Parts: sequence; structure tokens; C-alpha cells
Amino acid sequence: MGGFYRREADNPDNRFESISVEWDEGFERPQEMRVYKETAKSILSKNDSPDIPFRYSVNPYRGCAHACAYCYARPYHEYLGWGAGTDFDTRIVAKINAPQLLDKELSKSSWTRESIAFSGVTDCYQPAERALKLTRGCLETCLRHQTPVGVITKSALILRDLDVLTELSKGPGCNVVISIPFEDSADARKLEPYASTPEARFRTLEQLSAAGIRTGISVSPVIPGWNDSDIPKLLRRGSESGAAFAFYNLLRLPGAVQDVFMSRLRESFPERAGKVEHHQRSVRGGALNQSEFGKRFEGEGKMADAIDELFRIHVRKNGLNKEHRRVPDVREPMELVPKATKTKPKEAEQISLFDNTVAT
Repeated sequence: MGGFYRREADNPDNRFESISVEWDEGFERPQEMRVYKETAKSILSKNDSPDIPFRYSVNPYRGCAHACAYCYARPYHEYLGWGAGTDFDTRIVAKINAPQLLDKELSKSSWTRESIAFSGVTDCYQPAERALKLTRGCLETCLRHQTPVGVITKSALILRDLDVLTELSKGPGCNVVISIPFEDSADARKLEPYASTPEARFRTLEQLSAAGIRTGISVSPVIPGWNDSDIPKLLRRGSESGAAFAFYNLLRLPGAVQDVFMSRLRESFPERAGKVEHHQRSVRGGALNQSEFGKRFEGEGKMADAIDELFRIHVRKNGLNKEHRRVPDVREPMELVPKATKTKPKEAEQISLFDNTVAT
């Protein structure tokens, strides 16, 4: 999987655009990774949603080259006039002044050193971070200002910053959550094509835990009728790898994510698509998604209750979620709606980001 990620362009219609381009049948428009450098005006996002357990988050990137089919952040790319499909995977916006902006915020006398979540929307350790080191710069800023952090990622790249994370853990506090929704690498590769493999994520969890960092495992998203059967094995392996806590969220398919996810599902797993859609509707009141506070993460109905009970049983069985939490853990999905803007970043660079991206 070296080189650039290339596939035929495939984006649901952008609800903010009135003009769409139709390509002749059989025409393939290759997609290349492009990183757009943006000088951001702000970096510290404040959240007041009643079902998200943190107030502040930092998002150094928009879009994500992990290309997870189910990513709830995909519709945010439509605010930029791009698509929620392959555009989201290959047009990455990097806030190049993120560490400087964060330093300015944390230097204020009003800052109370409340925990900051990395990230609220897309993965802060996606491939662009290998070259740009924006997340590392922000973590170093938090360490200087003695501000606790919570990090969630699917990438083994986080081990590069083990030194900073260890110092944060010894000082103000640090939680790291590794998101591992699938045990089977083949399933993961088709739905999370450029994230680290499940085995690499478990090894990452083990190394972080061995360094004295408080870690957790997120079995998210749980896709009803598919990876809910993986819950016992994932929680057991998470515990064996040193995780202190665990959580999950049911699959959510807001906006254009429905089209992206169902299209990928039918293409890669045609024999499962009908079953998954049926069970997804059964936990979402007959629809594919619920957006109401209090329901969007939890689901409803007998299957949702069965998944929740299965998770709770194996959390107890594996000794997870016992200790007092020094730092609020980071939950996903962390949905923070960005300001609506259709202004694209002006400067674009093609950077070879995929060397050693897929950890094995």
C-alpha cells in the first residue's frame, strides 16, 4: 500500500452545492492525497453537548486519510465545498499554526487547566501528522502549561510521541484511548483502509500501558449484526494489553455518511449488507440514524439492550472501568459542528505521506 491512495472519485451529493458534475460512464478520476495548509484563526473548541463528557478539544486536521467508511465527520467537508466521500479521504486540511494558537490560549490568566481532548473530530495521528507534527507540537504546549489531555486514535504513530505523553502522565495527567472496533484484520482493512491494523493497535496499547500511561479501548463503532460479536474478544485483549477502561458507541450514520458507509458495505461485503442495514434500523427506530441528544450514542430496542448488556458483562469480567478517573476519558464520536464556511484553504501541497503509514 505504498504511494498515494488512488481510487475513482466517489462522493455523495454536497447539500451546499447546487451544481454537480457527472462523469462519463467508465471514466476514472484518480484521487491523490493533497494536504492544504491553513492558517487557522482559532484552535480550542468548546463543547456544551449534554452527551459528550468534555468541554475542550483540539483538532489539528480536517478530513482524514484513514478513510474509515463510517466516520461521522465526513459531512463537515461539505462546508468546504468538497465531498464527504473520497474528498474527505484525500483532501486534508492542516492547521499549521495549531501549536502557536494553543499556546496563546493556554497562556491566558483565565485558563483553568481543564482537560483537552485530542481530537474532537478527525484522528490527530492520521498520516499527515508524520510529516507535520502538529499534534506533537500541541501536546508539548499542554505539557509546558501543565494541562491534562485525553487522546483517541487508531494509529500506531502515537508511539512516536511516547516521551511527551509519559511526561504528561507523570504531571498534569494523560489518558490515551485506542479505538479497535474489529478483531479481524480483513474486515478492518476494507472499512478502515489506512488505519493501523488491529494487531498494531493492540501492540500500541500494550506499549503505552507499559510506559505508565492510563489507557483505554474504544470498541467504536459497534455495527449491529456485525462486530457486536467481537466485543468479548476485544475487551479481553484490551485488558491483557493494559487498558484500564473501555467504552463503545453504536454506529451512527449522519448525513452523507449513510451513502458512503452503505456503498462501501455493499461493495466489500455484499452478503452482509442487508443484515447490517436491518439491524441498524432496529436500533435506530426504523431509520439509519438518530440525531437527538440522549439517543444518538445509545440506540434503542432489544438488540441495542443486548449489545449494552454484553458489553457490561465483559467489562466486569475483564476488570475494566474500576478505578477513579483522574482525567475525563475521551469518548467517540465527539461531534463538534464547525462554523459553516465555503472558503477552501488556498495553499495545497502534495506530500508523500503513506510511507510506513499502515503499521503491521
